[in-house]
Amino acid sequence: PEHQQLIVDSGALSHLVNLLRRHKDSSISRAVISVIRRAADALTNLAHENSSIKSRVRMEGGIPPLVELLEFTDTKVQRAAAGALRTLAFKNDENKNQIVECNALPTLILMLRSEDAAIHYEAVGVIGNLVHSSPNIKKEVLAAGALQPVIGLLNSCCSESQREAALLLGQFAATDSDCKVHIVQRGAVRPLIEMLHSPDVQLKEMSTFALGRLAQDTHNQAGIAHSGGLVPLLKLLDSKNGSLQHNAAFALYGLADNEDNVSDFIRVGGVQRLQDGEFIVQATKDCVAKTLKRLEEKIHGRVLNHLLYLMRVAEKPVQRRVALALAYLCSPDDQRTIFIDNNGLELLLGLLGSTSTKQQLDGAVALYKLSNKAMTLSPMDAAPPSPTPQVYLGEQYVNNATLSDVTFLVEGRRFYAHRICLLASSDAFRAMFDGGYREKDARDIEIPNIKWEVFELMMRFIYTGSVDVTLDIAQDLLRAADQYLLEGLKRLCEYTIAQDISLENVSSMYELSEAFHAISLRHTCILFILEHFDKLSARPGFVVQKVVRSDLFDVVEPIEDVWRISCIVLVVTTLESVLIENAFV
Repeated sequence: PEHQQLIVDSGALSHLVNLLRRHKDSSISRAVISVIRRAADALTNLAHENSSIKSRVRMEGGIPPLVELLEFTDTKVQRAAAGALRTLAFKNDENKNQIVECNALPTLILMLRSEDAAIHYEAVGVIGNLVHSSPNIKKEVLAAGALQPVIGLLNSCCSESQREAALLLGQFAATDSDCKVHIVQRGAVRPLIEMLHSPDVQLKEMSTFALGRLAQDTHNQAGIAHSGGLVPLLKLLDSKNGSLQHNAAFALYGLADNEDNVSDFIRVGGVQRLQDGEFIVQATKDCVAKTLKRLEEKIHGRVLNHLLYLMRVAEKPVQRRVALALAYLCSPDDQRTIFIDNNGLELLLGLLGSTSTKQQLDGAVALYKLSNKAMTLSPMDAAPPSPTPQVYLGEQYVNNATLSDVTFLVEGRRFYAHRICLLASSDAFRAMFDGGYREKDARDIEIPNIKWEVFELMMRFIYTGSVDVTLDIAQDLLRAADQYLLEGLKRLCEYTIAQDISLENVSSMYELSEAFHAISLRHTCILFILEHFDKLSARPGFVVQKVVRSDLFDVVEPIEDVWRISCIVLVVTTLESVLIENAFV
């Protein structure tokens, strides 16, 4: 930069501009032509990334002769003049305006059609810089007929020209919706999609930029997807280039706005790619989240009907992709239709039986998501309210001899109780006092298998309808509640126990739920297994004997297969019941 300024301060600009004007001489030798070309190149180098020198060139009168040189007979001079104008137009509004006022546009547009790649590359570069951040010039460029030749450059043999053309089309597409439609009608989509397969990252970046702008029009959205743009855009989500990745995500956001694209989006695994992607910048993460939300909002009516059709007739991989996507995107109101009536649950469970670890994990995560959706409030999400029994005697009658008509002997201690309260509390006590058992007429009844503090808490629940269940006593209290058929107390115990489920103890917690018919705890264990499938499935021997009732299988399976089968058994018994029950609530 210091050399640039030193040369300009020495008065070089006026001499260089005078050299440009020599093209008007009556006879021009090859030496003079070479001097003119070198003068244009010198102006390019002096003005490069130097705003003040760009303005000085204009003030010295350098722009009009450069515009005239665009029509010079020597192509090297044309190219040099266009290169200088390109540099002078970059981020300099006064220079842009003067270039247009000098009537450069018609010649530049003719140069766009040149078969000489060096010529049309410089021409499209000048127009690109003129159009950038200049809406009025953009309109003039379009009015001058630039659109079709720019689209033609998408097929140029010069990748740099292709890149500039794609960028320029993206800028044109921001003008108005009509221009977006015209660009597509004039044949831009297919070459832009072909660019997505190029090894040139910058070319792909500009192509995705243009497609993203074009995809803001409803009909263009369908056209881009129909022309094969969906899959390559999805693949570009894996790019390590942040700008390219974001441009692809933005284009996909546009495509997701059209109902006609939703089924294709899901059919090719688009939802899984959006969910699994590792996105570099926050703006891309936000864009992907909005795309998933946009897809979710369209899963109804004809879109849902088409997806259900695919689940019935498509090849198995497509059926599974649809089921996976719907587990995340469908409305709770449609779950029974999708996953029971149309076998979506069977498809998800089939993934757990896959030999692919990725498919197993995808299935487990989808089932976990589906389970959470199926239960508006998971049984273990909040402490359950105690059911209202037929009779509450109240706290003051707990272990109170007043009006007591039965006494329990627990660990050698007497506990005074009242038959009327016990009869109303559960079928177990009704059978004890109304059936043919010896306790029916007994005054003292021995309780041999329950600790005093556990029995006292159980009776307190019967008398008051509530009790504070702590973790240290919850399992013993659950055992007692199951023995005496106290469902409300069981739920309170299950809730407390569920708060302590971990990777280390989930199998024993599941075993506990099976032993004492603790359905809510069992469901919570299953959800925990699905949520942490990746960690648990890596543990050799896990659930072989505990979480799975191995007598269900009349075969000897490797540990990994037993694990997969176990999940199938657990999930199917849980989800089918939940989905069917919820459908009739």
